[in-house]
Amino acid sequence: MAGKIAPSMMCAPLDRISYYVKEFEKNQIEFLHADVMDGHFVPNMMLGTAYICSLRSMTDIPLDIHLMVENPETKLDWFDIQPGEYVSVHYESTPHVHRALQTIKNKGAKAMVALNPATPVESLKYLLPDIDGVVLMTVNPGFAGQKLIPQGIDKIRDTRAYLEERGYGDLLIEVDGNVSWENIPKMAAAGTDIYVAGTSSLFNDKVPLDESVARFRSLI
Repeated sequence: MAGKIAPSMMCAPLDRISYYVKEFEKNQIEFLHADVMDGHFVPNMMLGTAYICSLRSMTDIPLDIHLMVENPETKLDWFDIQPGEYVSVHYESTPHVHRALQTIKNKGAKAMVALNPATPVESLKYLLPDIDGVVLMTVNPGFAGQKLIPQGIDKIRDTRAYLEERGYGDLLIEVDGNVSWENIPKMAAAGTDIYVAGTSSLFNDKVPLDESVARFRSLI
C-alpha cells in the first residue's frame, strides 16, 4: 500500500483544531491520530472521551485512536468506537490483550496492537490472527517532541520481515515517534505503512501545511 499519514491531534493547539481538520480534509489526509493517556500507563494525561467524540463530529476522516491506558478492555465502551476506525491497545497495558482486540473487532473497527520500544517483535507471535496491524513506538510513549530511539528503525525492518516470514505481510505497520523529515525516508525504507505525524513535520506554522503535506508524501 502507499504510505498513509495520521497527524497526531495532540499536537494541534485547541484554538486551531478546526483549522487543522479543514486543512487535513483538503489535503486528503487518511487518518487523524488521537492519543489517549491515563497518567498511569504513561506519565501524562491527554485527549479524553469528550475530545474524541467532538473530533469525530467535525470530520469524516477516520480516527486512529491510540489507547495508552491501563486495562483498555475495561474502557473501550467509553469511546463510542465506530466501524472503520483504527484502535490500538498496548501489549504491555493488560494481561488480556486478546479480549481487548476482540472487543475492538466486535465494534467493527480495525484492531492494532502497540509495542513500546523495548518490547520484542516476538510478542506478536500469538496475536497475528487477531490484529489488523502493529503500532511501533520509536520513542517511549507519553510526550510529543522526543528524539527517535535509534534502534527503532531496525525494529521496523525486523517487524516487516517477521510478518512476511509468517504469512502476515498484509498487516499494517504504523510508526509513532519523531516522524521527522530526517527519519521519514528511513522509516519508509524499513517498511512503514502509516506515519504518525507530529511537531517535527506537519505541525509547523513556519511552513504552509499544503507544502508540508506535499513534502511528506514525496518521502513515503
